[in-house]
Amino acid sequence: MAKMTLDELVAQLRAAYGASLRSVVLYGSAAAGEHIPKRSDYNVLVVVDSLDADRLAGASAASRAWADAGNPAPLTLTSAEWRGSADIFPMEYADILERHKVLYGEPPFDGIRVESRDLRLQLEQEAMGKLIKLRQGVLASGNDPKRQLELLAASMSAIMIIFRSVLRLHGTRPPASNLELVDAVARQCGFDADAFARVVRHVRGETALSTKDAPEVLQRYLRGMEQLVSYLDRYESARA
Repeated sequence: MAKMTLDELVAQLRAAYGASLRSVVLYGSAAAGEHIPKRSDYNVLVVVDSLDADRLAGASAASRAWADAGNPAPLTLTSAEWRGSADIFPMEYADILERHKVLYGEPPFDGIRVESRDLRLQLEQEAMGKLIKLRQGVLASGNDPKRQLELLAASMSAIMIIFRSVLRLHGTRPPASNLELVDAVARQCGFDADAFARVVRHVRGETALSTKDAPEVLQRYLRGMEQLVSYLDRYESARA
């Protein structure tokens, strides 16, 4: 069965939400030219006037088909929720504001602003949380190199979001290329970029990592994340 396309998703969302549908926005790697077939997701923001059980039920078939095609369910918010949540999810909002393509309706960005204090707080939480999850993944891998490679590949997307937020915290627009992004953040925070760059190339299908490479790359990858977390902690102390 053919996978659902973006046009088909929009058509089904319009049918489900009717006049309540305000905007459908593609965001993330697919909107920025970094989409990797069979690896990257298509992330979609849906803004509606209101949500109730009936409307959610009407849109559930489209969302299920979209998820069955390997994508996250659409991020669905009411207009009021979208306008009022930039302080709660500043990393996500910053990414949407910078890397988006409006697929339907009006651009929902007027008046949306991400404050640096909100961004820094979530960034430190997310970086520490990701480090903890990586350590848990290492423990769960049982020193199996194949599982270690899977852990590295699966982690890359979330870490690139963290890296982009690091540059935004410093008032710098992140480069579109993930390789350039890794290099810029490593220079800013003082860690070795090589392990992260090798994972990016592996996920892109350019230079595959072997199971022999996995333990060393994972060790340096973890060390880089530890140094990033330490940098963010010092950054707040210096500002205080």
